[in-house]
Amino acid sequence: MSQSSNSKSDKTKLDKSNSMWGGRFASGPAAIMEEINASIGFDKKLYAQDIAGSIAHATMLAECDIITVEDRDKIIHGLNTILSEIEAGKFEFSRALEDIHMNVESRLRDLIGDAAGRLHTARSRNDQVALDFRLWVKAELQKTAGLLENLIGAFLVRAEEHTGTVMPGFTHLQTAQPVTFGHHCMAYVEMFGRDLSRVDDALERLDENPLGAAALAGTGFPIDRHMTSKALGFREPTRNSLDTVSDRDFALEMLSLSSICATHLSRLAEEIVIWSTPQFGFVTLSDSFSTGSSIMPQKKNPDAAELVRAKVGRINGALVSLLTVMKGLPLSYSKDMQEDKEQVFDAAESLELALAAMTGMISDLTVNEAAMRKAAGSGYSIATDLADWCVREINMPFRDAHHVTGTAVALAVKKNVPLEKLTLEELQSINPSITEDVFSVLTVKKSVASRTSFGGTAPAQVKKQIRYWIKRMEKRSK
Repeated sequence: MSQSSNSKSDKTKLDKSNSMWGGRFASGPAAIMEEINASIGFDKKLYAQDIAGSIAHATMLAECDIITVEDRDKIIHGLNTILSEIEAGKFEFSRALEDIHMNVESRLRDLIGDAAGRLHTARSRNDQVALDFRLWVKAELQKTAGLLENLIGAFLVRAEEHTGTVMPGFTHLQTAQPVTFGHHCMAYVEMFGRDLSRVDDALERLDENPLGAAALAGTGFPIDRHMTSKALGFREPTRNSLDTVSDRDFALEMLSLSSICATHLSRLAEEIVIWSTPQFGFVTLSDSFSTGSSIMPQKKNPDAAELVRAKVGRINGALVSLLTVMKGLPLSYSKDMQEDKEQVFDAAESLELALAAMTGMISDLTVNEAAMRKAAGSGYSIATDLADWCVREINMPFRDAHHVTGTAVALAVKKNVPLEKLTLEELQSINPSITEDVFSVLTVKKSVASRTSFGGTAPAQVKKQIRYWIKRMEKRSK
């Protein structure tokens, strides 16, 4: 195409842009204004939502006798044509037309003529973008819920496999008490279950239709907002037009819950990284989620886990960015809010990728039960069982039992032997009331089995936790 043809095309697009603004502006925007103002580079992602909203709006306008049925049919046919063009990759997006709304409307005018101008009756780009963005966030949250369900399901499978597999439980990353790997898996089920409930809560709050709030004050046309709400799958319309066009809580909530979920994923990723080291050797990642070294042929790096761990930085940054954009805005709409989408788009993509990757890792990893079992008894992890025995069997106050046990551990450390390898005489030298029965509790297996309190690590309790969550997840699928 010649340079003169390009110039002519650009001028045509600018002329169209000016026509969208009406008679207020005599000339097109300066180049730098066009650069900072255009959002089509990212908000074209909202094309399906924009067209769905316009179809619902046109249908309602005709039903309320605001436009003719003939114009409605032309508009809907034109919008469906545009949808097909975009999905086929044949639609030419224009920066001069700023955003997805004006790009679609301009093309609609090319296709159907003056009837296209009737589509914007009783609405504004303010409520239009609020609708598009809310529909997009709603769909993404529903996708996130499905990914969380998959991850929880993967953990439930591993937990069932390992209700009796003992491993060390840690505080301060120091061996604390023996637990089971099944119990450890169920800890993450609880975490991601809370994330899932936050998604549900966010979906409940955002399930209101902004279309019809218009620029900020509503409209004088006799529209039916309940009709468009039903058509677009919302529970009901929003109740205050000022709040409607200036609200981005739904996006902030999505980013907030995404940050919390990503934090949980990062904690899990950190454990996988640690557990897969030769020093721990608790798990082995499959080749599908590992990489090698360019120089060290023996290396098998947990890159997938490390990348999941890193995603929280991007997602937290997106949350802080949007909070900062919104913090000083007076009611109602301000152009600052154009900066609301890129962070949300990026965070959603990052979280979805991290959830899918983690589900794959949990499903594929190999659990080294022997290494876990060996480590479970290290670091005098059964010391609390000695203290509990003293309380239970010889009626010793717990603080005294704690002191006795601490003395026993110090002796075992001095002799470089496990706690259970101290002799009865050595234990009785610390407290004469200790009997040989104490050795019946000084094993890792019995320690784990004794933790029968509700939510404890005893295999029987873990099985109850698993059954509870299986039923809970089955209810969601109905």
